[in-house]
Amino acid sequence: IPPSRYITFLQVTQGFDVADNEIVQRLDAGDLVITGDIPLAAEVIEKGGHALNPRGEMYTTDNIKARLTMRDFMETMRSSGVQTGGPAALNQTDRKNFANSLDRFLTKHV
Repeated sequence: IPPSRYITFLQVTQGFDVADNEIVQRLDAGDLVITGDIPLAAEVIEKGGHALNPRGEMYTTDNIKARLTMRDFMETMRSSGVQTGGPAALNQTDRKNFANSLDRFLTKHV
């Protein structure tokens, strides 16, 4: 990734949610966070940021609660021993959707 005033790289110590907490702490309203971590996306949205997943879906106040509910349901299933599998591997369509969503966001906000 080329140097940019819009991109920050930071290394944090190990620990549960240390990176997520640091991201949320540094987040300003309007910032974009790219993440597949649904609870992190919810915190980003709650703080006024934007969250985009690697498949090109923008998390919003309209869809984040449903995503959290499904995530929690699947976690409950896994913890009770049900094999749920994981998400499908990223494919070319996902990459294209991500690139298009990111381009739309940057065109609108930068």
